[in-house]
Amino acid sequence: MKAINISYKPAGQFEDTRFEKIHNVVFSNSVEASICVAQEIATLIKLKQANNKPCILGLATGSSPIRVYEELVRMHIEEGLSFSNVVTFNLDEYYPMDKNSIHSYFYFMHQHLFNHVNINPNNINIPSGSVSQKELHQYCIDYELKIKEYGGLDFQLLGIGRTGHIGFNEPGSHYNSGTRSITLDHLTKIDAAPSFLGINNVPKKAITMGIGTVKSAKRIVLLAWGHNKSSIIKDTIEGEITSEVPASYLQKHSNTTFILNEEAAQDLTRLNTPWLVGQCIWDEELSSKAIIWLCDLTKKSILKLTDEDYNNNGMSSLLIQGGSSYDINIKMFNKLQHTITGWPGGKPNADDSSRPERAKPHKKRVIIFSPHPDDDVISMGGTFDRLVEQGHDVHIAYQTSGNIAVSNQEALKFAEVIKDMDYSKGSKIDTIINKLHSKTEDVEDIKDIRILKGLIRKRESLAATRFVGVPDKNVHFLNLPFYETGTIKKHPMGKIDVDIVANLITKIKPHQIYAAGDLADPHGTHKVCLDAVFSALNHLKPLKFMKDCWIWLYRGAWHEWDIHQIDMSIPMSPDQVLKKRKAIFFHQSQKDGVMFQGNDLREFWVRAEERNNETAQKYHKLGLADYAALEAFKRYYY
Repeated sequence: MKAINISYKPAGQFEDTRFEKIHNVVFSNSVEASICVAQEIATLIKLKQANNKPCILGLATGSSPIRVYEELVRMHIEEGLSFSNVVTFNLDEYYPMDKNSIHSYFYFMHQHLFNHVNINPNNINIPSGSVSQKELHQYCIDYELKIKEYGGLDFQLLGIGRTGHIGFNEPGSHYNSGTRSITLDHLTKIDAAPSFLGINNVPKKAITMGIGTVKSAKRIVLLAWGHNKSSIIKDTIEGEITSEVPASYLQKHSNTTFILNEEAAQDLTRLNTPWLVGQCIWDEELSSKAIIWLCDLTKKSILKLTDEDYNNNGMSSLLIQGGSSYDINIKMFNKLQHTITGWPGGKPNADDSSRPERAKPHKKRVIIFSPHPDDDVISMGGTFDRLVEQGHDVHIAYQTSGNIAVSNQEALKFAEVIKDMDYSKGSKIDTIINKLHSKTEDVEDIKDIRILKGLIRKRESLAATRFVGVPDKNVHFLNLPFYETGTIKKHPMGKIDVDIVANLITKIKPHQIYAAGDLADPHGTHKVCLDAVFSALNHLKPLKFMKDCWIWLYRGAWHEWDIHQIDMSIPMSPDQVLKKRKAIFFHQSQKDGVMFQGNDLREFWVRAEERNNETAQKYHKLGLADYAALEAFKRYYY
């Protein structure tokens, strides 16, 4: 049986290594990858049609396959791809779950695929979340039998959870399991919590196809995007087969391919430490990454690495190319040392030949793009403060209102304050208060409540920017339309979003732009906001003022740039760390009981401080100065 059914064109050529046990293809981005997968599915559908046979597809939900479904819909509308012979079986469904709920996978599949193609409704099979407990066992048996009656699945599309689950086959699932009811892992519920506006609203159980059912498919393609999936992808592809990582059972399937973007594949040995696999082309980035890795492995600072360290750890060719460990070490030490500056806007009247930023102009116009109304102070509050202190013309652009992250309880508190100050009867605030008293977090907000929640975040932002010293006229609330849906699911980025960003850049004509480069979720708000900035930059690139505009990317509260990726690092004193903390505290609605906490129970200010301290410690362990904290940035060339 062939390992792959169509010719993929990956970002990097796949090479079998002694580490990898599942065929995988790495693409530069999830869009290109999704289109290729959709083309394989379309080819299979047409082949079955030519032979007058049904095409039996196993389908997945979640964010990973959305772009695949969009491309299939496009091919149906624009190229006449017919689904008349297609029979589908979905992997899973929450239990209990009404099929008409916006959280149901029935709703998801119809919204993203079935409502837009000519599939026979009788050919759609999705586990029912409304089957009675008494009938559930037999229902699962019947679902399994129906798949077998069709001769099994021709093609199974999968995503993967951070627990390694495929479908809802959580850790502990048996390799021969069939369709059944299962209790969701806590981490799975945490990942689902944003869609349900809180973990308490996530169902505790689900119905899922079993591992045995999935493995019986003739062809399996698994999708994974984003660096939050990179660890489990490595465990699945390179680790041992174990029930603790259910996806690892796919190592025994002879026709499986994992389709990954670069972020999801970054921990694979051939990409993360390719010098352990074979010969490398030692460019500057790979050399830097390898030296940092070697320091961590040997627990040595850069200047203490020896020829023996390089030779014993797969890096002898770098030693040959570099001349000696002494020469390599000095070059790397100087490179890292030159990333550190207390002048993020450039140091006036200084030799800037080895500094990350230009000395001129002395006073720069700066835009800090913040996807949510607190990312600026959480992610780069110290740098923000330094830019203001050093006299630069700093502008803050809050790209979204952030209203969905304000809890009903927080909004009710503010609404009742307004009510206490409003002596009129029957005002709009009464309606808002009544709605907030009666609604639950998983119900979409009405427009007036969204406005109230957005205003809460706006005023918190202004309090923080005033504390740092930015005049109100330099604070811009863009309220990009893609975000304003009232639910966790957003609209696609549109021309109007890009135009709003481009108009602000054109008005200010900045010398520096800071933007959030946190790409853990390729469908998340940070990614869309960054894409809007990138699209605006590409549009404005021919303009004269753009030749003097440099772009610096920062990371969010959860992740930091790897040391070898950092182009500029800004040290903070203990007093500056404290000032950053106070700026974060102005975002009170996000401080206590934050809605989208994730599996990290620390408050955002704690996450930020510990991340900045950890970066400083990494620099110090490499032999550089010992700072209280460091904020890190990567330059983007457009």
